[in-house]
Parts: sequence; structure tokens; C-alpha cells
Amino acid sequence: MDPLALLQQFVTAYGPPGQEDEVRAAVAEHVERLGLTHDTDAKGNLLVRLGVGDPDVVVTAHLDEIAMLVRGIEPDGRLKVGPLGGLHPWKLGEGPVDLLTPDGPLPGVLGFGGIHTEDPAAASVQARDKAIKWDLARVFTGMSANELRDRGVRPGTRVVVAKSRRNLTNLGAHVAGHFLDDRADLVAWILVLAQLRESGVNAVFAATAAEEVGGEGALFLLHSIRPSVCVALELGANVPDAPVEITAAPTVWTNDGYAATAARDLDLLARLGEELGQDLQFQAFSRGGSDASCAASHGLCARPITLGLPMENSHGYEVMHRNAMDELARLTVALLRAL
Repeated sequence: MDPLALLQQFVTAYGPPGQEDEVRAAVAEHVERLGLTHDTDAKGNLLVRLGVGDPDVVVTAHLDEIAMLVRGIEPDGRLKVGPLGGLHPWKLGEGPVDLLTPDGPLPGVLGFGGIHTEDPAAASVQARDKAIKWDLARVFTGMSANELRDRGVRPGTRVVVAKSRRNLTNLGAHVAGHFLDDRADLVAWILVLAQLRESGVNAVFAATAAEEVGGEGALFLLHSIRPSVCVALELGANVPDAPVEITAAPTVWTNDGYAATAARDLDLLARLGEELGQDLQFQAFSRGGSDASCAASHGLCARPITLGLPMENSHGYEVMHRNAMDELARLTVALLRAL
């Protein structure tokens, strides 16, 4: 299994919150290649069960990506859009997008207007003094308002980064691209399944839906399972108050905006890191959350554990070490054997 080839396949697939069908199908294909069966629940979580009996551990990596949705159609056919998840317009910039209509993708261009003006209503003028907000963004399709409505475009239609912008960039020891959060973790999730499929480990592996909009998929799932432990595979964002090196060494979230990891689990991970020869990077985040921490904050798991891939430019054009997925998989396998 080539992790980078698998990553490219997953990054190419569309998966905005609430419409993860394409990326879920790509993940399911590789689950089946491992000889494993899977189910999809009403929320859209892809579930793989290892072992027998009631599971006490759930391992998640999320399917969805940050995206946009249509908020309105202007008389000239331009589309007002807003964020679906934590997407900022300055992270994305102008460029090709696709509207996910009932009849298939419809191409458009996200833009913020021209700069040859001193009119205070222009985005270019406003950008001199403040950050560009979504109220200044428009998507141009070349179609009229009526034509768009005939194609099924309406408020709530998902708008995603076009396929042409989803190629990975090779940076030697590193790789970059959109949506490494959480597509790279889905690769690690598959690698863990491949190593544990005949191990006797008793766990549910969940590729979760709608994580970027509040961990909805994990919350839906864990209401019925209520495991002792939820292990979320995530990014380890490089931020000033929780810095990491962009190496292959996994990160461990000590806390975030929703929950804190138990001291005994941090001690366990530190020991496992030493045994594996990994220089684990522990991070105390001032904001953000994972499937595990969101679930813990709702009383749906007792022990939230979030493991991350060190990344630059979180929620943008992200950069990580090309071996980070393998190292995260190694740590996760060791953790599941130790729990």
C-alpha cells in the first residue's frame, strides 16, 4: 500500500460536511480490499468492527472537509457564499470551485472583485484596513439566476475546491495540499486497520461525517456505543502557543477547547513513544476540538485521546512530513494493543 497514492485519491474526492459520499466510497473501497466488512449509519459514518462483543474503544478519522455553501442567488446570477466549517476566505483566495448540484458538479470561480478602484464598497479597498469577510465573496458561473435554479442551485448547495486544485505538491521530505486534515489521517486509519485486522483487538473504527461542523458524526455514533475510550486521529496544527516541528513524529493533544486528556493516558503515550523511538510532540491547544474531545464534553466517552499529524497552514494549503502517516499508524497500533 502506497500511503501517498492513497492520500492523493482521498484528497481528490469531494467531501463537504453533510455530503461525504465520494470520499466515503473511496475509503470503503480500501476497507474492502483489506477483506473487511463495513456499514454506514444514518449520519453517514462509515463503520468497521474488529473483534467480537461490545467494543470499548472507538477510533475515528473524519471524512469531511471544510467547504462553502450557497447563501443566496443575486439577480445577475452571482452567488453569495459562506463557510461550512472553519474556512476563511483569505486561506482559499480566488480560484475554481465546483457547486455540487443534484445533476453533478457545476464549475464556478470564487472571487472578490477588481482592484482598479477607490470605491469604499470594493473588497480591495476594504482589505487595506481589515480582513476580507465572506460577505464580500461571490461565485461566478456565467449562468443566470433562473438557469442556476433550474440546475438545482439554492441556499445550502455545497461549494468545494475544484478538482484542478486538489493535486498534492511534493516538497522532498514533505508533501502539501488541501484537506490533509483529515484525509492524511484517513490514510493512517486504513494503515492501522491493515495491521490489526487479525489481531484480536476489539474496537470500532469510524470514518466520521460532519466533524468540521461540531463533531456531529461522532456524537451521533457515540450516543449508542458510549465507549470508555475514543481515539481521534487528527492534525497537530503548528500554532504560536502550541508549536510543533513539521517532522514525522506524531503529536498528542493534552487538551483543547472541549476536553483534556487524562494524565494516565498521557503517561501511557509517553511510554509508548519511547518504546517506538518516537519523539512525541505534546500540544496544549487554546481552541479547537476533535471527535474525541467533543464526545467527552457531552459525556459520550470517558477517556478522549487525540493523536495528530504535525501540519503547517491548518485549514489552508497544509504541509506535513511524507512519513507522518506511517508514524501515526505505528503509534495508534501500539496504543490499541496497550489499552
